[in-house]
Formats: sequence, structure tokens, C-alpha cells
Amino acid sequence: MRLEFVGGASTVTGSCFYLRVNTLNILVDCGMHQGNGADALNKKPFPFNPKDINFVIVTHAHIDHSGMLPRLVREGFRGRILSTPATADLLRPMLYDSANIQESDSEWLNKKALRTGQPPVSPLYTSGDVDATLPLFEVKEYAKVCHLGGGVKYRFLDAGHILGSSTLELWFQDSEHEKKIVFSGDIGKKGNPIVNDPAPPSGADYVVMESTYGNRDHRPFKESIEELARAIKNTFKRGGNVYIPSFAVGRTQDILYILNNLVREGRLYKVDVFLDSPLAEEVTRIYASHPECFDEEARTLFRTMSTGDSIRLHFVKTADESMRLNRLRSGHIILAGSGMCEGGRIKHHLKHNLWRAECGIIFVGYQAEGTLGRRIIDGAKAVNVLGEDVAVRAAIHTINGFSAHADRKELLEWFSPFNGAKQAFLVHGEENAGASLADAIRDKFGKTPQRPKDSDVVEL
Repeated sequence: MRLEFVGGASTVTGSCFYLRVNTLNILVDCGMHQGNGADALNKKPFPFNPKDINFVIVTHAHIDHSGMLPRLVREGFRGRILSTPATADLLRPMLYDSANIQESDSEWLNKKALRTGQPPVSPLYTSGDVDATLPLFEVKEYAKVCHLGGGVKYRFLDAGHILGSSTLELWFQDSEHEKKIVFSGDIGKKGNPIVNDPAPPSGADYVVMESTYGNRDHRPFKESIEELARAIKNTFKRGGNVYIPSFAVGRTQDILYILNNLVREGRLYKVDVFLDSPLAEEVTRIYASHPECFDEEARTLFRTMSTGDSIRLHFVKTADESMRLNRLRSGHIILAGSGMCEGGRIKHHLKHNLWRAECGIIFVGYQAEGTLGRRIIDGAKAVNVLGEDVAVRAAIHTINGFSAHADRKELLEWFSPFNGAKQAFLVHGEENAGASLADAIRDKFGKTPQRPKDSDVVEL
């Protein structure tokens, strides 16, 4: 087997791994890059011919793992896309949303190009490309071993990260002995709201493992909930609103769950919560349609949203409705995408409220290097938002205990079955995180994992 690290090896976005085994060409994930330089990276030619790919196996629905699928189809891929049922359901609205962003950005850039005499630009892909992508999906349940032919079989295990997320186990036979490689996907932490805990994998000959939080442990979940409640109460006392940049898939549903429980327990009054993301609204409804992925405690979440002891949840559908939220001066919670403040309606709310000292901005998810969210939490005094320099005067809160990723301790626990693996590769992490986790694995297990870079190729 030949393994090429196409993307997501030395960064936390753009995950894509290319396997060539026997007669098959397989991609594990096909994700978009995010942050500094992402546009150029996403437009680079694929280092393979999309027409030659037989299968794409998608570990989960986050765009940094799946967002390039329509471009792959646009350039000739006609194979099958394999995922869990929940991942396929989530990707329908997510890929259309991504295509709409590509089309809107290209339209805006072309207006500027026309004025300056520059050549027009084409979107990375369009809604029509998404139309052509969705029929290629083939869904498989967790724990079911499926055959691809050519001596290759696979199965999904529940990764406990978001709805439908999976760890991939793949067996291949390119000699008289069958071998096994495991791709972790994004590993969830134990006790995540709503979804089940990660299913423990068994051993393997090779493992490709994420390292996002490989250099730190999360704050205890209960402490993070307390910190969230305090940040909200303090903001309301100052006379401001709370703004939460939140990923449409996973984090938004978790925060709604937590806010709902805080109200039911009497730790917050019955607050108005505005979900300012049509995509997050649709995703929330998809979550409700997959209770088979829920843990026991979460099964009542969507049944209590409209009862008397829950938050008052408002879905904000149109851009005009979103703009009207800026007339609300205090006592409200607004969740809006995107989670790293790189697009979506949160940027408009930051433009109008980041300079207001009475307001609070609560970050509840990972902020990649180069993103607007990262610049804010790193202490910038002013940031450029939608072409304007905006002072950062609002209270900034970063609560990493809500991360859906396993932390350093849990990553080491997840790795323990692979102590006998021939080779281990750490990916999906910034430099410090990957190096720290590699050292910890060496110290605990006596095995030094490799830390490949994008475009590296290894023979297994």
C-alpha cells in the first residue's frame, strides 16, 4: 500500500489521505483548508487525477474533512462516496451552503475585477456540482464490515466527535498476510453532550491519528459550564449581549443543550437565544432525526426546547432578520457561524458589537492560526472585519472545555491499543501540538510516531 498525505498532515484543516492498494485508489476525507492562505491551497491542482479515484471514505461532515468533494466531482470523480447515514444527511445542507459561499465570493470578486480590468474568477464549485455529488453517496452503519474488492475491506467505528463521526478501520492484503490501517478521524472526548463516547478501536499494523489538542488537557466540563454561566451573567449585568461564534455542526447543538439545561436547573433565567444560521437550524433538525447516535441523557434535548422550563429559542432565517438583531442592546444570546469568524453572519455581529465594552464574545471552539477568531483571542486591540478596522473592547472569553476533540490525556488513552503497530503517523495538529503528543507517546509507550508533512509519501 502507498499512502500519500495530501492535506491535513501538518495543519488542522484540509484533511485528505490518498491510498493506492492493489487495483484501488482510495481517498480518506477530502477537506477544505481554512485560515491564512486557504484560498490558494484550495485552488491548487489535486496531486492525482480525480477520474482515477474509486472511493472516497468520509470520516465526518466537518468541511475541513469533506468540503472539496464537489470540486473532486467537478473534475471528473465518478466513484462512490462512503460515509455513515448521519454524515451523508449533514453534508447535504453543508455542501450547498459551501457552494453558495463560493458562488457569492466569486460574484463579489468579479465585480471588483471588472472595475480594475482583471480577468474574472470562477467559484471553486457550484450548487450544480453539489447536485452531481450527492447521488454518489453510499451509507454504511457503524461496526459493519464492508468489502471494496481488491482484497480491501473496512468498517466505521463511532468516533464520538459529532453526529455520525467515525474512525475508519481498513484491512488490505497486498501479500500473504492481511494488514490493517486505522484512520482516527477527529476523536471525540468522553462526555461530549448529545453523542455517544468514542468506540475504542482494536490494534492495527498502522495508525494515522489526529493531534489537535496533543499539547494540552481540557478544562473539566462542569467547570466550563460554570464559566459559561458566569460569562453570560456578567455580560447581562454590564448591559450587553452575548455573541457566540459557533460551528453549525456539533458545537451549536452542544451549546443549545447546555443552555437549555442551565435554564431548566434555574442557573439562568429563561433567556432568549437567537440561532442566526439557517445552516445550523437545518443541522439541528437533522440531529433530531438521528437519536440512534445520542447518549441516553441527550434523548430528551429536542423534546424540551419548546416547553415552559427551557430557553426561548428563535431561528433567524433571513439576512434582514439577522441585521435587525443589532437593534437588541442587552440581555440576549446570539449564536452565529462561522465558528472561526471567517465568514457567515457572525462577522456582521462582530462589526456592530465587538467595540461595545458591555458585550461579551464567547469562543467555544478551536480557532486555527490565521483566522479572525484566533487574532481576537490572541489579544488583538483591533481587527479588520468586513473591510473596516474595529476596536476589540468587548469582554473576550475562551472556554476550551467544550471542545469536541479529545485532549492530550484522552489521545494517549485512545492510542494505547496501537502500542504494537509497525508505524504511527500524527496528523491534523499544529507544530507544538504534534511535537508534544509525539514526545508523550514515546515516553509512555516507547514508540516514536512519525509526523509527516503534506505531500509526503510512504510505502506500507
